[in-house]
Amino acid sequence: MPVQLRSPSALRGAVAPEDSVPDRRRRTELGLLLLSSLLVVGAYVLASVGTSNRIPTNLVPFLCIVIGLGLLAHLANRLFAARCHPVVLPVVALLNGLGYVMIARLDSHEARLQAGWTAVGVIAYVLTLVVVRRSRDLDRYRYLLLFGGVGLLLTPLVPHLGVDINGARLWIHLGPITGQPVELAKLALCIFFASYFAEKRDVLAVPTMRVGNRLLPDLRVLGPLALAWGISMLVLGAERDVGFALLIFVLFISLLWLATGRIAWLLAGFGLFGLGTFVGSHLFAQVNERITIWLNPWPYVNGASYQLVQGLYALGTGGLIGTGLGLGHPHFVPYVSTDFIFVAFGEEMGLLGTTLIVAGFLVLVGTGLRIAQSARSDFAKLAACGLTVILGLQAFFIMAGITRLLPLTGITLPFMAYGGSSLVANYILIALLLRISDEGATSPVTESATSQELPAI
Repeated sequence: MPVQLRSPSALRGAVAPEDSVPDRRRRTELGLLLLSSLLVVGAYVLASVGTSNRIPTNLVPFLCIVIGLGLLAHLANRLFAARCHPVVLPVVALLNGLGYVMIARLDSHEARLQAGWTAVGVIAYVLTLVVVRRSRDLDRYRYLLLFGGVGLLLTPLVPHLGVDINGARLWIHLGPITGQPVELAKLALCIFFASYFAEKRDVLAVPTMRVGNRLLPDLRVLGPLALAWGISMLVLGAERDVGFALLIFVLFISLLWLATGRIAWLLAGFGLFGLGTFVGSHLFAQVNERITIWLNPWPYVNGASYQLVQGLYALGTGGLIGTGLGLGHPHFVPYVSTDFIFVAFGEEMGLLGTTLIVAGFLVLVGTGLRIAQSARSDFAKLAACGLTVILGLQAFFIMAGITRLLPLTGITLPFMAYGGSSLVANYILIALLLRISDEGATSPVTESATSQELPAI
């Protein structure tokens, strides 16, 4: 039976339906963005009615701003990352919008600042997609990113530049702007760790160093990496911050384990974590205090554990469905718009509202891991995993600290808590993740059609 050759036009016709994949993804993203915008605006109206018994007068401008920022990010995806995952940006917009609604309900001044930082974050998101056109470009500058990350960690220690706030020296003050350089440093260190592990994974995974009659991984390969990690830990210790020190440590161990697949590295990490906790509790009063009030906060309810206890009372008051937006009393919790904004949602939206927030972060983490699976290179896989670990662990650490599952770390809830540097850094993180997603979203039909050889007659 003769084999009929397919003409080039027929091949193009077979591939054409796959060319619509980016359009379908962007249409899905646009629909979800509009839905999240409506949910945010609805929450804004409910919060205003709950606090002042009237519909907000700036409802139309607020709606335009919410939709406008979402459309700007959506257009950036359509132009520069057309094949990226369509769910990530709408979930981020929903979390960011709900966080803004709660901040506006708590403090109008902070709400104005947060609105400005949200706009800056979206612009940073767009610029990241424009500048980073290929993930491998980051791989080429790993040592530059390492030095930049360590430099950012050091800036709060510079006299007259760093600022002490609540016992931690994480902030820098430049004119009217106060920010945390460690938020950007964590991204730079994540890229460096991913790049280094991608290159050295075989050496770290395969035993090559003989000790007696046993073969062990060559520990000398870890030299530059251990130096970077040690500097980060020392700097963060000098800045008296527990949360980010723990975050970078867990990021380091997670990527080492993912790159090598050796459970021994994970066990060694747990051992170092236990040792560091023991030493830190004796050297740093802040670490000892947080462990003490985590184990039993009630004797210190009028002192160190006041914030934690008030947060527990607020969560208990919220119950299953909450008191209603604008009808609770989250102001009783100190720093509720920053460290404890999750508690405000727990009081006014109850267990159902906090479950929605947890589900949103689970969607982001699950999607990030899926993006890592489809990444084109070892570096991109590890970078996507690292960025996902940063986002997921930040959310987990603060929610677990509020509910006394872990000691309080002082890390803010991504996209929801008040804070400009955190918001901008997390938007850059999402842009990098979606850049990797865009690269990994290949077309099976296109691949098979372009690689298939024509049969011989």
